[in-house]
Amino acid sequence: MPVPADYLERVYAGVLGKIIGVYLGRPFEGWTYDRIMSELGEIWYYVHERRGVPLIVADDDISGTFTFLLALPDYGTTHNLSPEHIGQTWLNYIIENRTILWWGGLGRSTEHTAFLRLKHGIAAPRSGSAALNGQVVAEQIGAQIFIDGWAMVAPGDPELAVDLARRAASVSHDGEAIYGAQVIAAMESMAFFEPDLHTLIDTAIRFIPCDSVIYRLIADMREWRARFADWRMTREQIVARYGYDRYGGNCHIVPNHALILLGLLYGDDDFQKSLMITATAGWDTDCNAGNVGCLLGIKNGLAGIDAGPDWRGPIADRMYLPTADGGRAVTDAAREACKIVNIGRALAGEMPFVPKNGARFHFELPGSVQGFVVDASGGTGGILRIEHAPGHSVCGSRSLALHYRHLAPGCAVRAATATFLLPEALQMPGYTMLASPALYPGQLLEARVCADETNPAAVECCLYLMVYSAGDTLVPAHSAGVQLAAGTDHVFAWRVPDTGGQPIALIGVELRGRGHGTVYLDYLTWEGGPEATFGKPAGGGVMWQHAWVNGMDEWSPGNDETYRLIQNEGTGLLIQGSREWRDYRVSATLTPHMAEACGLGARVQGMQRYYALLLARAADGAGVVRLVRVLDGVTILAEAPFPWGYNQRYELALHVVGYDLCGDVCTLDGVSATVAARDDRLEGGGIALVLTEGSAGASDVRVSSGPIR
Repeated sequence: MPVPADYLERVYAGVLGKIIGVYLGRPFEGWTYDRIMSELGEIWYYVHERRGVPLIVADDDISGTFTFLLALPDYGTTHNLSPEHIGQTWLNYIIENRTILWWGGLGRSTEHTAFLRLKHGIAAPRSGSAALNGQVVAEQIGAQIFIDGWAMVAPGDPELAVDLARRAASVSHDGEAIYGAQVIAAMESMAFFEPDLHTLIDTAIRFIPCDSVIYRLIADMREWRARFADWRMTREQIVARYGYDRYGGNCHIVPNHALILLGLLYGDDDFQKSLMITATAGWDTDCNAGNVGCLLGIKNGLAGIDAGPDWRGPIADRMYLPTADGGRAVTDAAREACKIVNIGRALAGEMPFVPKNGARFHFELPGSVQGFVVDASGGTGGILRIEHAPGHSVCGSRSLALHYRHLAPGCAVRAATATFLLPEALQMPGYTMLASPALYPGQLLEARVCADETNPAAVECCLYLMVYSAGDTLVPAHSAGVQLAAGTDHVFAWRVPDTGGQPIALIGVELRGRGHGTVYLDYLTWEGGPEATFGKPAGGGVMWQHAWVNGMDEWSPGNDETYRLIQNEGTGLLIQGSREWRDYRVSATLTPHMAEACGLGARVQGMQRYYALLLARAADGAGVVRLVRVLDGVTILAEAPFPWGYNQRYELALHVVGYDLCGDVCTLDGVSATVAARDDRLEGGGIALVLTEGSAGASDVRVSSGPIR
């Protein structure tokens, strides 16, 4: 069926509702109702400051929801997507013991258990089956918390949403966990068109067995709602009949599914009240509030979220998605909503939505600021306020307004959005935060700005970066400035300068002048491949190390080598870059100390999707240089004899341009080999150092754009 006319805004509201609910409930996740009431009281708004924790955090509820959905575009956006495809997506984007999941151990963490099954060759859906893992493990909450994306790509099509939910949930769960996930998926899918909650519930229960616990629970919840006016009385009924003492494991789906329904049935269709009830009721507070927030966001749109307190301002659309695709880790709700919508449009046979010619920051969604906040490092001479604004765009309908007042000569005001981890992210509690920068030297920045027609005086405007330097402090780098008179505009085109190997943390707009006025940022984007050398920066620090997504067992800077790598089992990758990189050359000097294989990766899209140039061994043990594609297994694209040994240095270079792949390797005394192939399976991605079972060293890694040799 065709997507609804307001599909994009509804999905954006669903994404916002999801992250708002997670951020709301995260600071007291796992608390009982009694503890919440004793220490915090009813949860009507964010409590992170009272708990002394950050608001915007990496969380499995968010990372899993928006990552596992990538199985669709990765496997052709087809209705025939299989559980096995989704299981492979887990293996590609998850880095064991580091990203997305709660790594609680085999038989304790459902997702960790499923990951280990997948890792050892047990494909989905058997990887999550109760027959293999036991009923208690199979029926925990994870299937439900990761399910929202599968509903949002199937607007108004509950059959498809439920079917996708079953396939996705079966990777790690079984039984009641799948039924609960299907109920949420069906309700969220129908919520794009149906405003009545009870109609949503009636539709959803058609898809699950009438003898299931989830079915009986829903009937009980509706009966209790009719009998008890106070949600607290129904909560007591839930504890008595469906409480944690009746269902084993750390976080069973049944009690928590009840609390989702509690918030929906007693929330009077009010976003704030529904979240309050669900979060205050306890147990898995971030998961449950996230599902409630997503459903109500879809059903009631942005107006429903904005009807209460300022939920959106403190988060400014900001999200973290730490996975093996590190260039996507620092993202925003508008960007992720557009990705979901384009998956849904592809499934419906419709063309993608490409705002402002594909600009990364486009501000086309109502109220979106895409992570832009006031950067206090600019000085104290002016006061800046950021606001989403209609108009002031040459290729869209909205822009970002930068309102300044009391601006004094010699001072600057700045607004910026993160392109990499800020220092405080390294102290983030809970889930590990891995990321690569999204922006690199050599790429071409483009942005359009315009001055309000009523500005009393011209204002100087430029783009700026905040780049890590000695001691991991942030220092600015500026583009050329331009004087913007009232009513005038300017399009910046700025080639990102060399940063000496240090990562770029922020990109933004700086204003200098005097008085008051408004400048509008129409769009900001970048394109092209990088021109960069990744090594130990002259100024030192550690943030350059954090720019590598660590998919190795161990790595560290060495005294005589930039990178010392160790992989105990299987193949490890040390990854940097972005999925948007297309055509480039990556090179480095590698020294295998003891390894089955080692080399360079290009167009890396995760742990199991990349091209690689490897020093490897043939079946008879002879040394070879090998060009491979890793994609649901290893395919040798080209191979040539090359006798290599341990503790010798080799220059490797891998070129990827269009469908043409070419790898060169040579010794320091000039012995060389070349392998080449054509392949069309992977169109873009970052770079990696690749190591199979052993240890190796590597020099600085160089990346440049240019024609293939």
